[in-house]
Amino acid sequence: MIRVLRDSFRHQFFGRNFVNQLGSSYPCHETVTNYAPANLAYLRSNDLVKNFSLLTQTHFKTDTQIPSDTFLPSRCSQFSFFSSNPINNSPRSSVRTKTRKNSKSVSKPPLNVAQFEQSVSQLPPRFTPEDLCKTLALEEDPQVCFELFKWASQQPRFKHDISTYHTTIKKLGCAKLYEEMDDVVNQVIAVPNTGSEALYNTIIYFSTEARKLSRAVTIYKHMRRSKDPGCWPSVRTYNLLFAAFLSRGNNSYINHMYMENIRCLFKQMVDDVIEPDIFSLNSMIKGYVLSLHVNDALRIFHQMGVVYTCLPNSHSYDYLIHGLCAQGRTNNAKELYREMKNKGFVPSSKAYNSLVNSLAMGGEVEEAVSFLWEMSEKWRSADLITYRTVLGEICRQGRVGDAMSLLKEWQEKDFVDGHIYRKLLYGLEDDFGSSNDRNGFR
Repeated sequence: MIRVLRDSFRHQFFGRNFVNQLGSSYPCHETVTNYAPANLAYLRSNDLVKNFSLLTQTHFKTDTQIPSDTFLPSRCSQFSFFSSNPINNSPRSSVRTKTRKNSKSVSKPPLNVAQFEQSVSQLPPRFTPEDLCKTLALEEDPQVCFELFKWASQQPRFKHDISTYHTTIKKLGCAKLYEEMDDVVNQVIAVPNTGSEALYNTIIYFSTEARKLSRAVTIYKHMRRSKDPGCWPSVRTYNLLFAAFLSRGNNSYINHMYMENIRCLFKQMVDDVIEPDIFSLNSMIKGYVLSLHVNDALRIFHQMGVVYTCLPNSHSYDYLIHGLCAQGRTNNAKELYREMKNKGFVPSSKAYNSLVNSLAMGGEVEEAVSFLWEMSEKWRSADLITYRTVLGEICRQGRVGDAMSLLKEWQEKDFVDGHIYRKLLYGLEDDFGSSNDRNGFR
């Protein structure tokens, strides 16, 4: 019975030629590994992979009468003939698995043996770390660099130094060969009294680029435990960690969790008598704003130029204006805006948008519109939400005609393109209808 069903499916999906190629007299309990590679190659060459998958997903009904002495794989209704694992009927899962495998194979190209041998031939018989570093720096293929690094490690009387480690790690990190980079980093950590502040900072940077934040923190702790002052963390080390933590948050709760780590790092930096620079202080301000601790951000802001030598820059004001507007503290945001303007700074588009939205939702639509005109003069762009908020608040005050006139004026002066204009127009018509009220708005 099994053989009849099997031959039927084989004839149905693959035809007689394919059946003859496989052979018609193999027992159904025979392992498929004896002929699967050749058959799969045939399937791929004839574009029959889809049919093959249909064959492997064919099941027996549980009520089929089969002689008791006939061999049958256990649980035929749940397993395919060619696998001992359950069938995954989800096409998306199989596509994701194939995509991951393909991406991994693409990310690691095969070694260029000829190029590797040429690089080896360029080294003198008793090469020094300086000779190897020059060869690694000139080599453009990161795989060749990695193999050359490993080959040099096996040569007698040779020992890597900071320069060879540093060059190899930069080459692998820039090429996003993070697994190979980790092998070199492990050697750096394993060898005592080897490293420098610049080398460790490079490792931390590429670890954060690879989204390996725990690895970066481990390197930071290794730097603090070092007995060599040349390996101790610097302000650049802390700035790399600040940037990594700030890039991980997608909402206020996540930012709140990571902000505690940033705060501890900042305290450790100050305790180690490392003077924060403007990037460090702005990172603290931004972190507090994103985690909704605006008062703490204002505390850092007011300490700039007093406790710390750095003075606020435009980014300091931008973060604070955005944070204050998000909490509805529009008057405080306008005070910072005026102070920022007096110092010659121009707010960013994000700060302007936050200020306009906050004013409009507070009912101060005239001032919000004046800020929109100012944005155009300062070459700052408003987003769709800002335009929609201002027009919506005008309409809620019973001035639909003014909103329509303002929108038409924006279009005539090329503040909005045709696509955004239609979106805003259709939104106003859907929410508020039309009106003949044409009282002058400006």
